[in-house]
Amino acid sequence: MDEEGLNNAAIFLMSLGEEEAAEVFKHLSPKEVQKLGETIARMRTVSREKVDEVVQKFSNEAAAQSLLVSDTGNYVRAVLKRALGDDKAGLLIDRILQGGDVSGIESLKWMDPLSVAELLRNEHPQIVAAILVHLDHDHAASVIKHFTERQRNEVMLRVATLEGIQPMALKDLNEVLFKVLAGGDKIRKASLGGVKTAAEIINLLGTNVDTAVLESIRAHDPDLAQKIMDKMFVFDDVIKLDDRAIQAVLKEIASETLIVALKGAMPELREKFLSNMSSRAAEALREDLESRGPMRLSEVEAQQKEILKTVRRLADEGQIVIGGGGDDAFV
Repeated sequence: MDEEGLNNAAIFLMSLGEEEAAEVFKHLSPKEVQKLGETIARMRTVSREKVDEVVQKFSNEAAAQSLLVSDTGNYVRAVLKRALGDDKAGLLIDRILQGGDVSGIESLKWMDPLSVAELLRNEHPQIVAAILVHLDHDHAASVIKHFTERQRNEVMLRVATLEGIQPMALKDLNEVLFKVLAGGDKIRKASLGGVKTAAEIINLLGTNVDTAVLESIRAHDPDLAQKIMDKMFVFDDVIKLDDRAIQAVLKEIASETLIVALKGAMPELREKFLSNMSSRAAEALREDLESRGPMRLSEVEAQQKEILKTVRRLADEGQIVIGGGGDDAFV
């Protein structure tokens, strides 16, 4: 959501009143709640015209209720406590309005990456891995970036080999963390971690960091490293590249490779490439794709892998980015 959208959403929520706004907050993610809470807390005055304009966009019926609150800090506290309960709301209110700290894995989801990293820095890598797989993958990647290279590699190796979480395995962290995650001994083993989770987290580390992590895992288990790489960035993910990146890739691959690779691609990905070519080249490619008969899947996949090699090489050279966070943020 852009800044204007956040401002509009904040104005609309304040026009609803605490109870209704709390119901909306219940359906938002931690990041969305944080962004909206911070936006509300920053607001001081909003013109009646702006309020009416925003409310009109959501609902004509709500226009008559467009009265902003006088104390935004108290409003944030009241709405978040009603929506999230005292514990979660207390931590988030502290982050928005500057304050204290609360423990527990659920609480980690509401904390900034550096704070989570500091909390986990001295824990055993297996414990850290068991905790990180409960976070959003981009959040986990941001946390890992604050670790040392050695700890980062050890943790990701364990994430990749994690087949599930036994609640008792978390006892060493602390009693509060254990209770929040496990809910006691009765909870069953959760299906978290594994190759796909490791791949998605590593994908978000940026090419400088992910290469070192993969090399460390490869030294321990070459087959595991390959499985992770196979899950990290598949051909369909090329659609996530921006136009400049697609144009850079097109300069590096042969037309025959592209034709064969796109025979097995989803229509949206075909259009992604075509829209970044000259009209003449795009028309020629369309004709080639239509004139080609059925092709073996193995042939198509082989050419798709060639394009993926080019994408990875360009990313390693710093010419493009292929995924998420910080200076090496993926797109």
